[in-house]
Amino acid sequence: MTISPLLKGLCDDAALFPPGNAPMDAAVPAHLAHLCSDHAALVGPFVFPAPRLDELPAIVAAQAGKLELSLTVPGGTDAVPAALEKLRAIDGATLVAMEIAVPEGQATADLFAALDEIATAAPGVDIFVEVPRDDRRADVLGGLAGTPYAAKFRTGGVVAAAYPDEAELAAAISAVAGSGGRFKATAGLHHAVRNTDPDTGFEQHGFLNVMLATHRAAVGAGAEEIAATLADRDGARLAAELAALPAEAVDTLRACFLSFGTCSIGDPLTELVDLGLVPATVSTTLDEGSIA
Repeated sequence: MTISPLLKGLCDDAALFPPGNAPMDAAVPAHLAHLCSDHAALVGPFVFPAPRLDELPAIVAAQAGKLELSLTVPGGTDAVPAALEKLRAIDGATLVAMEIAVPEGQATADLFAALDEIATAAPGVDIFVEVPRDDRRADVLGGLAGTPYAAKFRTGGVVAAAYPDEAELAAAISAVAGSGGRFKATAGLHHAVRNTDPDTGFEQHGFLNVMLATHRAAVGAGAEEIAATLADRDGARLAAELAALPAEAVDTLRACFLSFGTCSIGDPLTELVDLGLVPATVSTTLDEGSIA
């Protein structure tokens, strides 16, 4: 096994999104090539924006493989029915997840009533709610507890304010882990370890930090310890602690922290190899012929 259970399905392919912004006619075949590579087990679904569904049929028709999609719906629950109708007409694309925003002004009760209707219309599809970073957060997180729906946390973006600090992210992770819930992360996790971006000066969370923070939250760590874990810049230490987790702890961790969206599969893969969490024998690049 080249990819351990700790890392299986960890990286959702968000190549279309900033800062990568890959052209679709390159991103889709590259994704399918990742799924045929020796690091395939690391790769989750292809993250696709619902507003661009009209572009998808021609791209999918040109591919031999089947495309599993996690559909982002920035328009919220009201935009889901039309997106589902479009997607069902596209041969070769299978919906496996939806990531739904919460529009300004939508009451929590209305949100969850709409989610229940969506779940009935799309059975077997994982539903993520993009939890807002405002005074609605507590109500939305509380509403998610005990439901089949998972949280989606933004961990960065194109401005500094898009990055939650350690305390904010620690509180969010603690809330989900404490309720037995699940979450994914998106944006800003450009590296395995906490870092300061040399070009922008943004303080960026590391995906290994988030993984270890989730483990510590699951075993009852306090907010200060979880925040300190998110701030840790010692990659070797983070990797060693995660690698040493027993199988049961890994299962609990990954049942809570499901995945994160990345605009590059190669970047996290390379860092995982460098930190010893993926064997050095695993190729970190794609064969040009595999995406021709």
